[in-house]
Amino acid sequence: MINNISAARFQMGYSLGFHMIFAALGVGMPALMLIAEALWLRSRKPEYQKLAQTWAKATGLLFAIGAVSGTALSFELGLLWPRFMAFAGGTIGPAFTLEGYAFFTEAIFLGLYLYGWERLSGPAHWFSGLVVALSGAASSILVVAADAWMQTPVGVQDLISRPQTFNAARALFTNEAWWIMSIHSTLACYAATAFAAAGVYAWGAVVRGRKDDLRMRALAICMAVGVISAVAMPITGHESAISVARRQPNKLASMESLFRTQRGAPLLVGGIPDPAHQRVLFGIEIPKGLSFLATFNPNAEVQGLDRVPRDEWPNLYVTHFSFQAMVGAGMITMLVAIWYWIAARRRNGTKDNRLLQWALVVCSPLGFVSLEAGWIVTEVGRQPWIIYRVMRTAAAVTPAQGIGGSVTGFIVLYTLLGVALVWMLNRIKHPAA
Repeated sequence: MINNISAARFQMGYSLGFHMIFAALGVGMPALMLIAEALWLRSRKPEYQKLAQTWAKATGLLFAIGAVSGTALSFELGLLWPRFMAFAGGTIGPAFTLEGYAFFTEAIFLGLYLYGWERLSGPAHWFSGLVVALSGAASSILVVAADAWMQTPVGVQDLISRPQTFNAARALFTNEAWWIMSIHSTLACYAATAFAAAGVYAWGAVVRGRKDDLRMRALAICMAVGVISAVAMPITGHESAISVARRQPNKLASMESLFRTQRGAPLLVGGIPDPAHQRVLFGIEIPKGLSFLATFNPNAEVQGLDRVPRDEWPNLYVTHFSFQAMVGAGMITMLVAIWYWIAARRRNGTKDNRLLQWALVVCSPLGFVSLEAGWIVTEVGRQPWIIYRVMRTAAAVTPAQGIGGSVTGFIVLYTLLGVALVWMLNRIKHPAA
């Protein structure tokens, strides 16, 4: 029989895995919509207006699906982790409260955008879309503040010893881990959305022969967002590695399967961790790469798992393979994005390039692979702590029985939401189609 903590973690992971897809699209689609309308206002080419209208419909659908999945997640926090919420609910509360304001602001202006095409002036209508895009990004950034505090619990000693003077907002929003986590994850949302949408248009071009101006312009917009976010992510990823090395050395060691503390630690590419013998099989080592990545000093010491009690090791297989998947998928998308823009400099260099179009089709899910894998590294790499070095996950889970029924119910809910999203997105047609 599965125990409570395993069931609760599976349910939360399954729910978050689906919600992140909905949320990422909810962040990325308004940006595509906004760019398309800006190009229409400047050029008055009807293809751009049709794209903006189509992507606006998708944004509205994603907003509705995301609202349902996010509401279900808030119930799960209380149902599955009551001891965590009793201790930390007041601390992470301001982040969720402000996210609620961003959510309602987005709802109001999304309504104006969807129904204001014939009622608002062009600049006013575009401005309503700008608020939608900014509110969607703000929701992502604010929610990450709560997770960043769980990773780096600023002020937790004051919360324990002097709760009456503890300032939750200060603890959340002065957390140095927050800014880099929020930037990196928001860029991942844009990259995932851009490559997913680009893959759809590339599939239409290479398989169905749909290479009209509307779809080629859509592909160009998607790849403009894709190349900017994909190129920026290694920079923010490097900053994230520095932050993790300083604040969560256990996580960095598990990501790289670094069993022994050493100076000039190598960066590992691939490999299979062997915890029993504390070694990595079939990996490729880049000499001194990890030390440089974490500190900018190739001879710096990097802490290994030998300084961590065995009962505090994260799951090495999940953390290591997820990290490799995140980096690998991110690098592939970045290279394909650069390839696209090199080809775009030539006349019809993307329209008639079937190999490039197939590459975009293959890359379509890789943005989400990188996004999901990155969050798995973030959460699994923190284990066995729900609040790092303050509260263990096992101490936070509900003691109530019957989680199995809850797991089944939420699996059904999120599966149905996923199926409904795919079905309804398939029914959205371009006005020119």
